[in-house]
Amino acid sequence: MTEITVAAMQCAFSGDEAANIALVSGLVREAAARGAQVILPPELFEGPYFCRVEDEGLFAGARPTGKHPAVLAMQTLAKELGVAIPTSFFEADGPHHYNSLAMIGPDGQVRGVYRKSHIPDGPGYEEKFYFRPGNTGFKIWNDVAPTTVGVGVCWDQWYPETARAMMLMGAEVLFYPTAIGSEPHDPGLDTSRLWRRAMVGHAVSNVVPVVASNRIGTEEGQRFYGHSFICDERGDMLAEFGAEETGVLVATLDIDRIKRHRAAFGFFRDRRPDLYGRLAQDI
Repeated sequence: MTEITVAAMQCAFSGDEAANIALVSGLVREAAARGAQVILPPELFEGPYFCRVEDEGLFAGARPTGKHPAVLAMQTLAKELGVAIPTSFFEADGPHHYNSLAMIGPDGQVRGVYRKSHIPDGPGYEEKFYFRPGNTGFKIWNDVAPTTVGVGVCWDQWYPETARAMMLMGAEVLFYPTAIGSEPHDPGLDTSRLWRRAMVGHAVSNVVPVVASNRIGTEEGQRFYGHSFICDERGDMLAEFGAEETGVLVATLDIDRIKRHRAAFGFFRDRRPDLYGRLAQDI
């Protein structure tokens, strides 16, 4: 039987980069002590979610993969604990900037970098000012855990194409680090329910577990709503937080059982790619 124990963390972040990295490091240690093999921090955990405004001075926070403090710290920790840590960070690559994720293996090595494919642009989430659309394509890893994992970043999680593409590439568990909360243009709009439903939909329609990690707290009036969770291949919650808890969620997944369920549902057997050409065309 193939099993994997996964973890999602949830916490609030400040303007102190070292303190944020220390906070995440402590939660990684807690998750590892509870048996987690792949541990997911939230998106851009090195600091506050800076994309709520357009400020050219904030580009100074971007650094190359091999020099980013968050990546370096998680490499050291992953090697010490023997765990994999998908690490979100603000990447500088020459004159280009990306919202990226370094997949750090249990040996502490970066096994690859995924650059966020879908870049949002709206009040409070003005990411197109900072990030180029990712040029890596969707990515999976089969060398960091007992099974193959796929990772999308925040806005990617709303797109069924992201989940389906990673599944067709061989993913067995999907991970989504996130920074999402209130909508400045509409204080009455709470997207936390929609956010969860979208990812639970990916779980059900692909028969795959989903791990989602979000931040909490209020940053310059923008409230991040948490509700991190781990759900199984049927969309049932295995572990979940509300809007205020700080901590880690841990769950063990039976990959062999999940594969049987996926085969029995027939979603991949009954696909009709010959009819899907329209999906790859512009509107």
